[in-house]
Amino acid sequence: MSEQSGSSKKQQRTELPIERGFPIERVNEIAEKEGRAKMYYRPIYTMHKWWARRLGCVFRAISLYTLLDDPEKVSVFEPGHEGSTLAAYGDDADGESDLDVAALLERVDMTDPESLWDLYPKDVRVEDKKVLDPFMGGGTSLVEASRFGAEVVGNDLNPVAWFVTKKELEAGQTDVEELEEAFKQVKGDVADEITQYYKTPCPNGDHDADVMYNFWVKELDCVSCGHTVPLFKDYRVAKGRYENDDKYNVLCPDCGAVTLVDDWQSESVCNDCGYGFVPKEGNVSRGGKYNCPDCGQKYKITDAIQEQGGYDVRLYALEYYCAECDHTGEDKSLYKGYKRAEEADTDLFEQAKHELATNDELDEYIPSEPIRAGWKTASTNFEGSAPGGGNVSLHALEDWRDMFNERQLLCLSKLLRAISGIEDKNVREFLILAFSDSLRTNTLMASYQFSANKSNHIFKSNSFDPPQQPTEGNVWGTEYGMGTFESVWDMVIDGVKYANSPTERYVSDSETVKSEGFAQSVGDNSKVLQGDMREIDSVNEFDAVITDPPYYHNVMYSELSDFFYVWLKQALDYPWFEGDATPRAKSIVSNPAEGKGESEFEEELKESFTTIKTALKEDGVLSFTYHHSGSESWGELLESLCEVGFEVTATYPVTADLQKLTTGEAVSFDIIVVARPTDNRTSTSWNSLRRDIYRTARRTRKQLEENRDLSRGDIGVMEMGACFREYSKHHGKVQRDGEIMNAKQVVQEIYGIIQEASDIGVEDVFIDLLDTSNPSFDDVNKLCRGTNAKPEELKEMCLYNQDDGFELGTWDNEKRQAYIQERVNGDGGDHLSNLDKLQFLRYRYEKGQAVQNYVEKWDVDDDLRELAGRLADVSGDDTYTRVLGDRDITSY
Repeated sequence: MSEQSGSSKKQQRTELPIERGFPIERVNEIAEKEGRAKMYYRPIYTMHKWWARRLGCVFRAISLYTLLDDPEKVSVFEPGHEGSTLAAYGDDADGESDLDVAALLERVDMTDPESLWDLYPKDVRVEDKKVLDPFMGGGTSLVEASRFGAEVVGNDLNPVAWFVTKKELEAGQTDVEELEEAFKQVKGDVADEITQYYKTPCPNGDHDADVMYNFWVKELDCVSCGHTVPLFKDYRVAKGRYENDDKYNVLCPDCGAVTLVDDWQSESVCNDCGYGFVPKEGNVSRGGKYNCPDCGQKYKITDAIQEQGGYDVRLYALEYYCAECDHTGEDKSLYKGYKRAEEADTDLFEQAKHELATNDELDEYIPSEPIRAGWKTASTNFEGSAPGGGNVSLHALEDWRDMFNERQLLCLSKLLRAISGIEDKNVREFLILAFSDSLRTNTLMASYQFSANKSNHIFKSNSFDPPQQPTEGNVWGTEYGMGTFESVWDMVIDGVKYANSPTERYVSDSETVKSEGFAQSVGDNSKVLQGDMREIDSVNEFDAVITDPPYYHNVMYSELSDFFYVWLKQALDYPWFEGDATPRAKSIVSNPAEGKGESEFEEELKESFTTIKTALKEDGVLSFTYHHSGSESWGELLESLCEVGFEVTATYPVTADLQKLTTGEAVSFDIIVVARPTDNRTSTSWNSLRRDIYRTARRTRKQLEENRDLSRGDIGVMEMGACFREYSKHHGKVQRDGEIMNAKQVVQEIYGIIQEASDIGVEDVFIDLLDTSNPSFDDVNKLCRGTNAKPEELKEMCLYNQDDGFELGTWDNEKRQAYIQERVNGDGGDHLSNLDKLQFLRYRYEKGQAVQNYVEKWDVDDDLRELAGRLADVSGDDTYTRVLGDRDITSY
């Protein structure tokens, strides 16, 4: 194709709303709320766990601004009014409608992108749009695009992701009544068989109560004296409830009673036996060692497990609910509480254990696969680096069934057998979906949240972390309790109801509003594929690719999802559920267990962009979210996209719901990247391009500062996107000193250009962080973007640290103060910044130490006073200003 014909096609290409602007402020307004309450905003995504799932509101907004280009092919319906467009409801006396889609589309630009936002809560339909997500994961992009009536096609290598997304997209065409009837059948078949094993003598009478949770503790023999050491980090059982909500339930280490104390961290006395102890002082110390209470021996727990061939477990307490006492009007603290484990409780477990051992028919429903070695399961077997490695074999976990006790295996296998008896395949698979998700809490890899009075689930840290005090939940469920099959099934039902008639929650006048149900259901025209996305053979087929591609080593999906896979394969009849584990070798991820590092990831990501470009129509668009880190990451991404024939046309920062996998992981904020296919690039010199980029950066910043209420970091990201757009026109043809510059080199230069155009420094960024609710490493990166400050600089100055979770280097932060003290003592303060000085003075004042001599020595100027005022304003602490001028305060 000639350059002229390529240029002609490019000129004819419609510029999409998402290339001209994106309502970051409005999206983040909803995202903050949705991230905390997904079950109310979009219950379809709570039907089954998937990792690093994007928020639905983000992808709805991306779809809205990506798919709407031709007003003639857009219909807008008022939720709750099927069959009539908004025009029928908005006509004025002259018969004219207030709604003009063409005008809304035309008005979208960088300075005012919100005209199209009026359609966000409406039931919007588009014609003749086909969308692909080749990395569908948990299916968010497909669900949201399908709600616009687009034909959606998804693909994922991981069979668990395939199954989860398949059921999400089928939910909108599923009859809730049929599901409820099937659940009744399963309940009649097996509920009583399961719940009989979760009974305990009620403390209030001669009858049984239901067990909500059984509390177990692992035990080892001391290598020195042979004494049995229960691996209690401390003796907490749970926070008190109701009239005892100011107290704590703790376990007496002498008599084994569950007793209420005022403070679990102080000296306490057992109410049953009078034994005195400090509940916080258990037998497990830092570094994974046990402390023998008999001889004082300290020894590494995993070493002892290996030497002793495992460990014992002991049932020590239970949480119960008594329906009989509830119905007779007893106080809530009597019919729902905590108690010690009795002989009847251990006998009941032994009965379950015996039944499992003698019932061979259940074997086919229980996984027999070994846990394969991987970075999340046996990281010490491999060379390389990635966050959050683990080694479960050191904890005597060799097979997947080792993550469950015998009662759990018995009840889960009975439940899966009953589900397998449901004839209707679609209905049966929804029951299997609920069963699979309930595994997260019905495993001995779950622990208890003492302060929240509920169970954790296995993936609270997105890794395999065997607890020393496992929690065994009630598999079927009772009136209360988290993660039971019955409660998970309720979430599946809610998800299916939502899929049949989705609603939208949005913010209007600072209040959250819930729409009526949409007539357009989820997944009306959808298809999901399983396999390596690089083998997708579509050519010139899709109008849009909307996706969330993998990012380095964020999540080892294949390794974590094996936990679900080995159970699902017992019940699902698909070719990709026939192997022992999920496919891993072709995963596009940096994984030392596969001998794949960053270079392999970059090459494979480039291959995936090639496939995407081939699948897109010539005027198609790629819109994707990306977990952005530093300039190196920008350069690699831009290089990969441009090299295969894309030009970046916009970037936007967004709030997303990515749970960080390990403390201190260098994953920054999420961005939206918009790119279009191109085959027409022109040559230019770096000097010429540099002038264009500089003008673009200044113009973009000025427009955004004058017209949008955005943070400095948000503006910086959009500046970068505008500059990338300029570079994309010339990729591979930018000459400097006779050589062609690559994208990584250009990105570094763009960073410098943007920073030259900014006088914002470290102190400004730190004050922004102080003014940020729950600041994180993401915010550091984001706020530094487009400034003269660098994250490494703030870290070096101890203005934040991540040693024990993210902490800001405020005046009372130990590491920050040590940094300042070292500089004061070393050079008398000659190299202290104004922020150093003010935090030093604030610290001395708090300690009752003289500050006036320092104030006089440093010769207070307007800059120091101005910074003190800003610190006082943002922190609400006027001591910063008082230490500079009030002699009564600063002299002692």
